Amino acid sequence: MERAIVHMDLDTFFVSCERLKNSELEKKPVIIGGGDRGVVASCSYETRFFGVRSAMPIKMALRLCPEAKIIKGDMEMYSNMSHMVTEIIQEKVPVLEKASIDEFYLDLSGMDQFFGCYKWTHEIAESVQKNTGLPISFALSTNKTVSKIGTGESKPTGRLEVKQSDIQPFLNPLSVKKIPMVGDVTFQLLSRLGIRTIQTLSEMPVDVLQQLIGKNGNELWKKAHGIDENPVVPYSERKSISTEDTFAQDSIDIQGIQSILSGMVEKLCYQLRAEKWLVSVVVVKLRYSNFDTETKQCRIPYTSADHTLLRYVLELFKKVYTRRMRIRLVGIKFTGLVHGCHQMDLFEDTEELMSLYQTMDKIKNRFGTSSVGRASGLLK
Repeated sequence: MERAIVHMDLDTFFVSCERLKNSELEKKPVIIGGGDRGVVASCSYETRFFGVRSAMPIKMALRLCPEAKIIKGDMEMYSNMSHMVTEIIQEKVPVLEKASIDEFYLDLSGMDQFFGCYKWTHEIAESVQKNTGLPISFALSTNKTVSKIGTGESKPTGRLEVKQSDIQPFLNPLSVKKIPMVGDVTFQLLSRLGIRTIQTLSEMPVDVLQQLIGKNGNELWKKAHGIDENPVVPYSERKSISTEDTFAQDSIDIQGIQSILSGMVEKLCYQLRAEKWLVSVVVVKLRYSNFDTETKQCRIPYTSADHTLLRYVLELFKKVYTRRMRIRLVGIKFTGLVHGCHQMDLFEDTEELMSLYQTMDKIKNRFGTSSVGRASGLLK
């Protein structure tokens, strides 16, 4: 049976959410991000025309597009809208993967005989737009790679189907940078060798590609031929990462326990960023000396930033610690995870803070997770 894989992507998601609140922003150049020292979290197509891109410093973006309106952004609203879209899609498809806050993969294999996959996908997109007001694009093909590339090529509000026989003609003229796994370093390497289109890449012997870029050469060759066997992984809010600490002696040292929580948050956040996860639910657990166990949790805007998550963890700890008893165990769990490219809170964090996180992560990658950390997490 030929697979039917759909990639759906909300068009300029953050900007579209802001336009729901303020219709005067329609067709105007809009940048979502922090202040003068912040970075671009998202931008409208009107600003992209001038070369503005996500993660670009706000100052540089304004030099390119001085008329752009800067909006700080409302991550809580964006998270709520993302959950709403997820629920609409989830109740209409057999298998859904939430790839990030604003993009989804659907596996409709076998449904053609009942509905017609393209027609069914079109109706889902129309339902999303009707019920949320958010524009959404999609592409349907036989695998995730071709569908994702197709969505990018069809935006905005694109509706595209790439049949098996059309995959190579569709891919051939496109830049190799359109392939999801090709980053800037790989693109520059291929460009220096005169490999700039997917067709040229597909004509390269696979063993030569492996010599050039290592173990990913074979995977890149397959993607250039429109081959991708990766499955759509069912989305589940139950995905989580967690840690807990049972004390050698029961403790009532609140400052020390908060220090332990700080260290836990830092280690979990490093793991989140390394695996490209964003969190939407925080859970704090404690066990008293008499073995009574209590938990508190809260839903939050998607993030993977240490300082943001630590704030929620400490607030929950204050709420859950209601008895003046010694504590035997504390634990933290982050759940409601989605894959995401926004490693920090781009609406509040400065370039300097983002750079600090990236530098600390690099140090941990090279010298180990305990090589550098917050002072608050080292006090015990």
